Amino acid sequence: MDNFKKKFVEEAVDLIDGLEKTLLELEENPEDEAIVQKVFRVMHTLKGNSGMFGFEMIDSFTHEMETVYDMIRNHKLSVSREILDLTLASVDHLKILLDEDNYNDPDVQANHKMLLSKVAQIIQADSETSVASGPLPTANNNLNGDSDKGSSYYILFEPNGNIFSNGTNPLYLLDELHTLGEAKVYAHLNRVPPLKDIDESLCYTYWEAILYTESSVNDINDVFIFVEDESNIEIQKIMDGNVLANEQFVSELDNLSSIQKDIGFNSVQRIAVNISKSSTTQQNVQVKGKDRVVAKDATISSIRVAADKLDMLMNLVSELVTTQARLSLFAEESAVPGLVPIAENVQKLSRQLRDIAFSIVLIPIENMLTRFQRLVRDLSSELGKDVVFATEGAETELDKTIIESLADPLMHILRNSLDHGIEDAAQREKAGKPKQGKITLKAFYSGANVMIQISDDGAGIDPEMITHKAIAKGIISADRKLSKREVLELVFLPGFSTATKVTDVSGRGVGMDVVKRKIADIRGEVEIDSEKGVGTTITIKLPLTLSIIDGLLVKVEDTHFIIPLSVVDKIYAVEHEKIAKTFNNVVVLDGKQIPFFYIRREFEHTESTEKFEQVIVVNFEEKSVGLVVDTVIGEYQAVLKPLGKHYKNQDMISGATILGDGTVALVMDTNKIIKLFANHKDFAMEGEE
Repeated sequence: MDNFKKKFVEEAVDLIDGLEKTLLELEENPEDEAIVQKVFRVMHTLKGNSGMFGFEMIDSFTHEMETVYDMIRNHKLSVSREILDLTLASVDHLKILLDEDNYNDPDVQANHKMLLSKVAQIIQADSETSVASGPLPTANNNLNGDSDKGSSYYILFEPNGNIFSNGTNPLYLLDELHTLGEAKVYAHLNRVPPLKDIDESLCYTYWEAILYTESSVNDINDVFIFVEDESNIEIQKIMDGNVLANEQFVSELDNLSSIQKDIGFNSVQRIAVNISKSSTTQQNVQVKGKDRVVAKDATISSIRVAADKLDMLMNLVSELVTTQARLSLFAEESAVPGLVPIAENVQKLSRQLRDIAFSIVLIPIENMLTRFQRLVRDLSSELGKDVVFATEGAETELDKTIIESLADPLMHILRNSLDHGIEDAAQREKAGKPKQGKITLKAFYSGANVMIQISDDGAGIDPEMITHKAIAKGIISADRKLSKREVLELVFLPGFSTATKVTDVSGRGVGMDVVKRKIADIRGEVEIDSEKGVGTTITIKLPLTLSIIDGLLVKVEDTHFIIPLSVVDKIYAVEHEKIAKTFNNVVVLDGKQIPFFYIRREFEHTESTEKFEQVIVVNFEEKSVGLVVDTVIGEYQAVLKPLGKHYKNQDMISGATILGDGTVALVMDTNKIIKLFANHKDFAMEGEE
């Protein structure tokens, strides 16, 4: 039972997360009945499943919320800001109630009662101002009475044998059919084996039902929406009107069910047609092909996998890549016939396996957007600002580990945009802007990286104000001249804040430095660009994954280094004399002046005695910069390993990898290496044609 409870909690988390997203959609489209139905279905599902597994507080709470949305879908209530605020608060409460340890918390109990009271007030207010709906129309003693507004349907519900494994109780679904109207259900037990062969974990029963309802065929489908992939479901319209109101029809159907194991739609239709022809109020039976719902293929298209299993898979793939490198090296050094082709084939297979494993752990960015939409909605209301949150490229995928680490930095950035970036309506009107502010989150691929940009159309950042604050704090001297980029980079310094006052939202100088540090922890970079009075854009550059990269293996003196292949542009063999005697560390390659750094000299090694050295041209901030190394060995799949706490204060090396012969190669962070060397030398990397 504990396993079933755990599975319920996992599925409930998905349902509640989806509910939060749906509610934000409903706020944008309050008249969309399909969205209202979606909210109702989630509440109904949570109610049924939570009751089954003993989550009584969730059961009672969702029952009341279900009532509210039932009123909305029946047009007794309208979607209002009050109802949406209450439902979103309920979403937060339901997340807390998924942990049974919280049930005895006095604060949780008080919040539970408060929310239930608000729900009761909404329901009570409606009951006092509206007329209660009457019962279903009284059935006539014919098949198609004029007073009937609904239709009759034949339903076959044939669940898979293992449907109990996900906590589903088929009887609850049949009970729900009765809530749609008048139903008659026939249970078929002909597949139940002898008692000694019965497996109590399997379902052997299937059902046929006749349903009269004023609801649509989509509403009937919704009853089975969460088991449609695990069942054979057939829904076909018999005719307009209530066939169950005719005693002769019911009697013949009962007789038929007693003499054959299945009734079947054709038999039901034949009985209905025959009785209709003999009726004094005869009307044509309408059987429309468009109302027929084809039984769904029960093939499972996806499965839920525990996160720790995915982590284990990536670790094993990483170890396989390392072992494959050792095999390739051994094959090259040995004279065993046929070993090299085998090693090459293993390398090909390991690369394919690596790519598939990567694709499994990649998650669309849209999975974390709901919390940001909710933040913008709630915080803009709290600050008295009208702000819309737009997204682009939400389908862009990232490693799940990066996604998890990215949420907090993005929250910091959005809070700053809302609090300090976007002006209030009066200021925006005065500046000639629309009253409604806008924050845009845009994600896109750039080579082997993912770029995330958060832009606002707010007040922007004043470089002069930053400079004055930096001088006042002693961060820079008064006579130092900084470029605009360098001035804006100051906001990432610890304790530096552009806020004129401290608020509960931001402005304490503990935000942007944390953002930069956390993004650096996942091998990312962050840049800021702003125009006073126009807005601010913060760009985050991230690797697709943290586990394995395609790299270029190089050697300097006795040390191996890995340069990420994604930043490498070209490789040139250059005479040592040209490197040693060049002016201002600039070399002409293919007719272009390329600034370079001599790695031997920067790492304090002696000058090379070789005639030729290798200049690796890498991309850096839309420029080309050369890194001079002794030897280029070739491409290499690098399994990244952390350096450990003793090396956490350096930025040049982002990790290490183990080569096939057991030696260690250090993975260069070329952007940080170039920035560090350039700052030390006040080096200008302009590069001219």
